[in-house]
Amino acid sequence: MVLLEEQGPLGPLLPAHLSELVIGVVLFIVIVLVMRKVVVPRFEKMYDERADAIRGGMERADKAQADAAAALAQYQQQLAGINDEAAQIRDKAKQSGVQIQAEARVKAEDEAQRIVANARTQVAAERSQAVESLRKDVGSMATVLAGKILGESLSDDTRVKKTVDSFIDSLDSEPVKK
Repeated sequence: MVLLEEQGPLGPLLPAHLSELVIGVVLFIVIVLVMRKVVVPRFEKMYDERADAIRGGMERADKAQADAAAALAQYQQQLAGINDEAAQIRDKAKQSGVQIQAEARVKAEDEAQRIVANARTQVAAERSQAVESLRKDVGSMATVLAGKILGESLSDDTRVKKTVDSFIDSLDSEPVKK
């Protein structure tokens, strides 16, 4: 084998024998060819798979985002519909409440009028009862008293009754003082 000069542009990197240089170049070419035929295609295949996965993931993410935006729009539309429906229900409830209040007011007024009418009827009945009782009592007391004052018995019931009635009627015509 030929020894190469230890001096030159490569300095100590220059191989001692030419065969080392040739074997090194041949091995380098073999390694490059193996890399080009085996390793590089696998790297490219793996790179393409990752790129597809990333592209597919981005497409899925874009699709999911579009679906989410569509769902949000649908949700907002439904929410607006529900808000409109709730407003209608509130309006119906207010109208119903006003109607119920009016009906309750009418019933209360009718009940109050009925109670007042019953009270007036009861007061009138009690008044007539009291007047009747008063006529009997006052008439009998007045007759007894008049009989004692006059010293004779007053037995004419018609005349006594007429006198008592005129007295009570005069009491009814007088205004009541409060």
